[in-house]
Amino acid sequence: MDIEQSNEPRMSGRGDGGALVRVERRRNWSDEEKLAILKETTVPGAIVSAVARRHSVGTGQLYTWRKQLLRGAMAGFVPVELASPSPAVKA
Repeated sequence: MDIEQSNEPRMSGRGDGGALVRVERRRNWSDEEKLAILKETTVPGAIVSAVARRHSVGTGQLYTWRKQLLRGAMAGFVPVELASPSPAVKA
């Protein structure tokens, strides 16, 4: 059985010969909304899956937002490499 995968809207057959088309839309979350949802996950005793369910977001999406937030927070830092001190040279 050959299954073709596509990004086109899915179609299901109807009894009258017509076709129903389901179009899935992407939601655009503002940075403020993302931050507010992520803050809910940091409350002591919060369950990430419950917060995700309450906002109709997948848990994977929350972890992706968290990773993006941390990456942005760390963008201003540069790793520093300390050189080992050289022994004092006597003249």
